[in-house]
Amino acid sequence: MSQDNLVANFEAYSEWRGNLIQRISELQRWLSEQDLNDAQTNMRIQHLLDKLRDDKLNIAFVAEFSRGKSELINAIFFAEYKQRLLPSSAGRTTMCPTELQYDPARPNCIQLLPIETRAGDTTTSEYKRYPDEWTTVELDVESGDAMLAAFQQVGMKKRVSVAEAKKLGLFDETDADHQLSVQNGQIEIPCWRHAIINFPHPLLKQGLVILDTPGLNAIGTEPELTLNLLPNAHAILFILAADTGVTKTDIDVWRNHIGRAQSGQRGRLVVLNKIDGLWDSLKSEAEIEAEIDKQVQTSADLLGIRPNQVFPVSAQKGLVAKISNDQELLDQARLADLERALSEDLIPFKQEIVRDNTHTEVEDIVLATRGILNARREGVKEQLDELGALRGKNRDVIEHMLDKIGEEKVHFERGMQRFQALRSVFSQQTNVLFGYLGMDGLKNRITRIRGEMESSSFSSGLTSAMQKFFKDINGNISKSAEQVAEIQAMMAGMYKKFSEEHGLGAVSPPPFSTLKYHKEIARLEKSFNEHFNTFGAILTTSQNTLTKKFFETIASRVVYVYEVANRDVENWLKAVMAPMETQVREHQMQLRRRLESVKRIHKATDTLEDRIEELSEIDAGIRQQLSELEARLKKSYEALNAQMEAEVRRVA
Repeated sequence: MSQDNLVANFEAYSEWRGNLIQRISELQRWLSEQDLNDAQTNMRIQHLLDKLRDDKLNIAFVAEFSRGKSELINAIFFAEYKQRLLPSSAGRTTMCPTELQYDPARPNCIQLLPIETRAGDTTTSEYKRYPDEWTTVELDVESGDAMLAAFQQVGMKKRVSVAEAKKLGLFDETDADHQLSVQNGQIEIPCWRHAIINFPHPLLKQGLVILDTPGLNAIGTEPELTLNLLPNAHAILFILAADTGVTKTDIDVWRNHIGRAQSGQRGRLVVLNKIDGLWDSLKSEAEIEAEIDKQVQTSADLLGIRPNQVFPVSAQKGLVAKISNDQELLDQARLADLERALSEDLIPFKQEIVRDNTHTEVEDIVLATRGILNARREGVKEQLDELGALRGKNRDVIEHMLDKIGEEKVHFERGMQRFQALRSVFSQQTNVLFGYLGMDGLKNRITRIRGEMESSSFSSGLTSAMQKFFKDINGNISKSAEQVAEIQAMMAGMYKKFSEEHGLGAVSPPPFSTLKYHKEIARLEKSFNEHFNTFGAILTTSQNTLTKKFFETIASRVVYVYEVANRDVENWLKAVMAPMETQVREHQMQLRRRLESVKRIHKATDTLEDRIEELSEIDAGIRQQLSELEARLKKSYEALNAQMEAEVRRVA
């Protein structure tokens, strides 16, 4: 049986990432050994390494219930366990959003967040910070039966009163389907709001995260799925069933939560599952193929996509085929086409993003280090030229040289006074910038909007409050962009002045854009507006509950955007100031060394030729460092571009 393309490529991607981490770590160690690793450079490299180590590949499986999501996850990722790992049976098995991941710092377990937490406004993301709020079920990975029993916990249900369900936002009195599900004044609801399975599967160990979602009802009532988890997934597999066709709820899920999230992104695939229901012994293979093609075309037409975006499979038969090593059945199940699409679309796309970001960071770090070494070489060369000019000269000439260097030192020290004044202005401008992105101001604004929402029963009032909220947020981000431009112009002027007056290298302050923050706020605003378009003027109790949850999720996301913006701005400010600080420090050192060299010659404590030889050796050492730096950069580039070859070898 041929090797699974998705698994092979994911392993190749992880190997590529590991090799890249090794090369960058070697660069970090070398910089430290050569005394070229200042605090700013070390922080940048460490941040880059942390990002690479924590890199995740998120795949979300979305469908209405009974479409075979869990079976598809079993077939693609867990067939090697030779049993059905995730529960999969007729009816509804996934009752709450379930994340499968692996964190070696935590025990093998299933964490379950009680459904009762929906009564408050706290988001699932916030609850992840408090493990004691979750129910923990140990996971014995050595026992198949114990694992199956533990996994069954995820799908547990219970019956509660309609009033309780309404309080939790799980019952809408205007929904006919909800009314029909009431028996003796009670309704069935999930026991859990969210599940996190920490499981040492080889792919999960390498950074894969699988999100298994319930149907339309849970997606609509848990805003975090709509606003956070699904939009941030690198791939979404939307599963239909060949035996039911595309239903109205399927179309609702696609249009409201998947299709609109595409935005030109890759990694959005439609799976037409259960094609084995179309296998008919009374029909020829051609007739069966024609029926499958017809279902694919119909599904594509109803969802408004191309037929080649729809992948017909039989997850159940594919799982059986993999467990029993039946290649003929596996071919019939057609899983290979789906796995190939994921492999050829998702993983190279993810690698592309990581490669571009890493390439830019490594290049910037090496460029800054190269600048330091070149500045040192220029300083040594200047000393060599000065000392070479003293050959055969008398004492008066040496004294004149001392005076000349002394004058340069005094001139530079005057420039240092301006530099210190610049630092003071820079600090003031920085405080203004962080004022626009202040977390306290944001949290006060959220508290005020929360109060306005609680006192309003009309969607128009809530919409008005939210529009003002988004306007204020975007306004502050725009003001921060103006402040960034002001700081950049100020620093560019100072770089130019120091370059002209003291011969420092010409450096342009790095650019900074707030566009990504505006785009994320715009996405949240669009989601909120679309949510309100489904409501009438007066909000029902369940609508009001859901609206509050939407707001809390949005508020949590905006806080996250501000946290990222603060961190990015802080790093940018350091990157703006660091090159000048480094050049000023190097120039001071070179002036001091030049002065010391000529003083030593003047006092005859060293012969002229000895000092020239000493400086020549220093110059050779710097040339060697530059050569080794280029070699390290070349190795990093080789690591960045090596993966495709590895992928070809593995899949061939």
